[in-house]
Amino acid sequence: MADKNPATLGESYFADLSPAQLATIISGANDLALIVDSQGVVQDVAVEDPKGAMAGAPDWVGQPWVDTVTVESRPKIEALMAEQEGSPSRWRQVNHPTNSGLDLPIMYRTFNCQGHAIVVGKDLRPLSQVQQQLLDVQHSMENEYARLHHAETRYRMLFQLAAEAILILDADGRSIHEANPAAAQLLGESVAKLVRRSLADYLQDIDLTELLAESRSAGQGRELKVKLQDGRECQLSATLLRQDDAMLYLIHLTPSDRQLLPDRSDEAMSTLAVVRESSDGFVITDMDGLILAGNEAFVRMCQLGSESQLKNQPLERWLGRSGVDMRVIRKNLSQRGVVRQYSTTVSPEFGTPLEVELSGVSASDAEPPCLGFVIRQLRSASRGETEEKFVKQPLGKSLEQMTELVGRVPLKDLVRETTDLIERLCIQAALELTTNNRASAADMLGLSRQSLYVKLRRYGIADGNGSDK
Repeated sequence: MADKNPATLGESYFADLSPAQLATIISGANDLALIVDSQGVVQDVAVEDPKGAMAGAPDWVGQPWVDTVTVESRPKIEALMAEQEGSPSRWRQVNHPTNSGLDLPIMYRTFNCQGHAIVVGKDLRPLSQVQQQLLDVQHSMENEYARLHHAETRYRMLFQLAAEAILILDADGRSIHEANPAAAQLLGESVAKLVRRSLADYLQDIDLTELLAESRSAGQGRELKVKLQDGRECQLSATLLRQDDAMLYLIHLTPSDRQLLPDRSDEAMSTLAVVRESSDGFVITDMDGLILAGNEAFVRMCQLGSESQLKNQPLERWLGRSGVDMRVIRKNLSQRGVVRQYSTTVSPEFGTPLEVELSGVSASDAEPPCLGFVIRQLRSASRGETEEKFVKQPLGKSLEQMTELVGRVPLKDLVRETTDLIERLCIQAALELTTNNRASAADMLGLSRQSLYVKLRRYGIADGNGSDK
């Protein structure tokens, strides 16, 4: 069979089609079809689903096509109409405003011929839904990663601060994979020197093979009395750990003489004394926000006589806007485990509210579970300078320019521009408050780091010198 060019195929198969049949084929093959004259006015509309989201498309007849789309899509319509006659344009996405407030995304292509254009369009909402699902999955993965990261940090801290000597042996039970400071103190070596050494080097005449085999079969071995090289007696137990496809052993060493355990009571008392004498406010609440303890600095902020007046009272009685700030803080703590540099106020019993910066952490694994907050009072001048820099000057000037546009552009466009302006100012303020630390700024704004990067590029905010840590 001889090859035929498209023109020959059209003459052979489409010559007998009526205009109505051709219109049916065009509209059936696409979600939307338009006939637009040389002046850009819509002359006819065909919709595949007349009862769907594009049910209002027939109302475009008699209107300039460019007036049916959003402001940012108008240059695309003009480009589609400017395509050369006889050749199809490339696909371009435009957005149509709807009564629901959500834009309707359509991918258009034009075929200019004989002084008018045949326009075919495809509804992009299914693709947008898939993209939204991908974003939701990405956000879910980011939240799960953050949760695992916080959990790993908490368990790492427990491992390092535990008073009991803990070692992790590799799969063959011969060399030390990891050790905490208590184990290093007990064995008389630094943590760095313990790693990759054999545990047998620090014990007298003991074969751990039987104990490790028992741990492998039962999950946990019995306690075994051993002697260190200096003659001290300890109780040793082994527990099997599985990490991915690898096997590790968790070894507990408990001295028979409990005095050999690292004494952290003095260290804890010193820490408590520092917290109580700190110039920043320090508050511990239960998971519902009821105050369990507070230091002297926070008592002074609230203008109270003693710490006893704080206990069993809701923190939101003094912190921020009642029922708003504390709810936001607790939600972020439950999701992320930590809140950094949250700007709010403390309302004392007498006097004007104080501008403060709050950082908090959730200790959900503690007994009982609790929330801890550090509250630092901001200098009035510094706060004023920040407000003047990021709010009063640019926002006032921009609002004046916005009000001058009332009556000239649609209200929807004004609202969109105002929202973008406020979003940009908030991002700039967060970067300033965190010394251009993008990770902390994202936490402060309640955004993922990737979302913040997208907004930085969108608003042209320079972030090349920022830190991700």
